[in-house]
Amino acid sequence: MKDWHEAFPFLTDSLQHAKMAGRLGHSFLVVSSNPDNRLEFPLYLAMLASCTEPQFDGSPCGSCSSCKQLKNGLYPDLFLLSPTSKSRMILVGDTDDDPDTLRNFQHNFYLGSTTESGWKIGIIQDCDTMNENAQNAFLKTLEEPPEKCLFILTTGRPGALLPTIRSRCQILTLTDNHCTYDFSCFPSLPATLKKLACDAANDLVGAEDCAKELIDILDSLDDRAKETITEKWTPRMEAAKQLESAGIKLLEKRRDGEIGCEYRRLREQFTSILHAFFAQLALLAGGMKQEILPNPEIMEAYFQAPTEVKEREALRMLTLAEKLTDTLRTNVNDALALRTFALSVAIKK
Repeated sequence: MKDWHEAFPFLTDSLQHAKMAGRLGHSFLVVSSNPDNRLEFPLYLAMLASCTEPQFDGSPCGSCSSCKQLKNGLYPDLFLLSPTSKSRMILVGDTDDDPDTLRNFQHNFYLGSTTESGWKIGIIQDCDTMNENAQNAFLKTLEEPPEKCLFILTTGRPGALLPTIRSRCQILTLTDNHCTYDFSCFPSLPATLKKLACDAANDLVGAEDCAKELIDILDSLDDRAKETITEKWTPRMEAAKQLESAGIKLLEKRRDGEIGCEYRRLREQFTSILHAFFAQLALLAGGMKQEILPNPEIMEAYFQAPTEVKEREALRMLTLAEKLTDTLRTNVNDALALRTFALSVAIKK
C-alpha cells in the first residue's frame, strides 16, 4: 500500500488528528488528475475510519480485523459504485435491486452492519459521471447520513458536479507535479503519436494507419483489465471457497466492479498520455527545454528522431487532443472519434 503520509503529509496529519478527536467527516470528495490516487486513496480513508486499534498518531494500524479485511477486499460493509462500461454514467435506477445504480448503492446503508467496527463504507468512483438526477437523489443521503457511514466520492472533474454535492463533502485535493504512467500497457503509444504528429502530414493513408493503431490499443484495455484483476483476485477466490454462496457472489461482484475500475483507469491513462504528448509538443515548440518537461518519457520516440513543429501547428494539434479527451469521456463510438482525430491532425492548414 502506498505511503500516503509521505506523499501528502499535511493532509494525512489533519485527517488522523480528526480521527483521534472523533471529528472525522462523514463524506469526502477526493479530487485528483491521477486515476491511481482516486482508486487507492479511498482505501486509506476507509481504513482510517474503521480501524479499531489506531496507532498513537491516529493512522490505521493495518493489522486489526477491519484493516485486514479492507486490504484483502473482504470487508463485508464496503460498497462500490462506478459508471458502467457501456454508458459510462451512474444512473438513479428504478428499484433498490437495480444493479450498478444509485438506489441499489444507497439501499445498503440502511441495513445493519456485520463488522466489528460497525462502519459502513461507500465509494463512488468517477462521481462526476452521475447524471443530474442521480446527484440530486444522493443529496438527502449526504445531508442526513445513517449512523457510522462514510461516503468517499472521487473525481478528476469537480466542476462537473453540482455545487450542492461539493458543498456537502470535505474536499481532499491530491495534487501531483508528475503523472506516473504504466507504459507496459501502452508500449507503442508514444511512437504512434509521434508518427501521427510529425510524419503523417497530409498523408491520409498514414493517418488511417495511426488511427488503427490507436483503436487497437484502446480496444485491448478491456482484456488487459480482466487479466490483471482476475490474477489479483484468484488467491482471494480460492480462499473464499468455504464461504456460503451469498458470500462468494458478493466477492464476485466486487471483483467484477474492480475490473470495471481498472478498465476506466487504463482508459484514462490512455487519454492522459495522448493529451500529455501534444501538450509537451506545444511546450517544446514554444521553446521549453527538454530537461524541464513534466513527463519527458512520453516524448522518447520524438527525441529519437525530432522533427521541427511550428508553435501554431503544435497548438492546433493540442486543441484537437483536448477535444478528443472530452469526447472519449462520453458515450461515443471510440473508433469513429479516433479516426476523426487522426485525420484532423494530419490535414495541415
